[in-house]
Amino acid sequence: MNNPPLVEKPRCYTVQGGARLSGRVQVEGSKNAVLPLLAATLLTDEPVTLHNVPIVEDVRTMSALLSHLGKGINACDSEYRLSENGALQPHAPDTLVRRMRASFIVLGPLLARLGEARVPLPGGCVLGPRPVDFHLKGLQALGAQVELHEGVVHARASKLHGAPVYLDFPSVGATQHLLMTAALIPEKTTLYNPAHEPEVYELIALLNSMGAQVQAWPDRLEVAGQARLRGSVHRVIADRINAGTYLIAGAISGGQVTVECVPAHLEALLVKLKEAGCTVEEAPNEVRLSAPARVRGVQLETRTYPGFPNDVQPQMMALLTLAQGDSLIRETIFADRFGQVPELARMGAQIRVAGDSAFIHGVERLEGAEVHTTDIRAGAALMLAGLAAHGQTRVIDRGHIGRGYVDLAGKLRQLGASIEVKEAS
Repeated sequence: MNNPPLVEKPRCYTVQGGARLSGRVQVEGSKNAVLPLLAATLLTDEPVTLHNVPIVEDVRTMSALLSHLGKGINACDSEYRLSENGALQPHAPDTLVRRMRASFIVLGPLLARLGEARVPLPGGCVLGPRPVDFHLKGLQALGAQVELHEGVVHARASKLHGAPVYLDFPSVGATQHLLMTAALIPEKTTLYNPAHEPEVYELIALLNSMGAQVQAWPDRLEVAGQARLRGSVHRVIADRINAGTYLIAGAISGGQVTVECVPAHLEALLVKLKEAGCTVEEAPNEVRLSAPARVRGVQLETRTYPGFPNDVQPQMMALLTLAQGDSLIRETIFADRFGQVPELARMGAQIRVAGDSAFIHGVERLEGAEVHTTDIRAGAALMLAGLAAHGQTRVIDRGHIGRGYVDLAGKLRQLGASIEVKEAS
């Protein structure tokens, strides 16, 4: 396959504030859904075709990793066809795994197929401690012998077996990882206290179409795995996090936007946008938002699904810096998810962080400034703040935004934003 370079060059987004966004935007496929779907293709030697794949940097990284492991990938726009390309390799290279946390989930599928796997500890956005303990404890419960040596996890198993597995925290990554592994064990596995995010159910749909039998209950997921899985064809759902970003873009600019997405996946965000004073109308495949000139302050707390998504917290914080009155955001998922705070402060935001809470006093306006991204969603938050700021905002991005968004600047321009993109020095 012909992919662009794995690391995007640093970019400078120059945002001219003051435009009132309006119009319609179509959301690309979900980045967080497609990465485990791509990893799941390791479970079969038959072709798997994925439609509506977002062409973002993380997908390029996962594709390069799968190619290294022995998968052939034929990509045409947003359609990816993956098939076996020789014998699978059990060792994932450090250079690729360190680019992205989701790459660690190839460990279980490789172990299930080959009886062993070696995968370095993962990298990705710096959001505080995110240990892989849940992943490894679950694999050990399924019969794996796990060793950690010089930052590389080496897993072996002469034969994996089904088992009850209890997750101490409903981790999305661990749930997906163990679902994939259990799908290739011809016995029953039960995951207790699993994550219930839409991206988990996307993976369940693919695994079931490949021949596994996964049943979902409020407190558990039951997997009747198979000795062999077949190929499949699957369409990736719209990205709920990116949809939320475009809705908040409409709100922070005092605009009117229609976002094509799955409204049911955004209920926690939509409730808070209504509470802030926005008019929100839901249709089967879209959300229409009309914003007041200035929103009201709200209180929110990030939670696992169906709670308020922590991947939308930075963008919501940008909106609340301009709200009437005070707001409170409590971050319960990632310890370091307030990386955008110092940069928003450069623009005149009044935010005080104490532990896991951010206290925001709304100001009448932000001032354009040069700011720097720290992760994917913080980068989006700074772009949105620039939309509402007085004057120009220069967002210096070291490859973060392109990991999660397909042309964020272009889609905002489609809604009326004034954004110029150049390579940064």
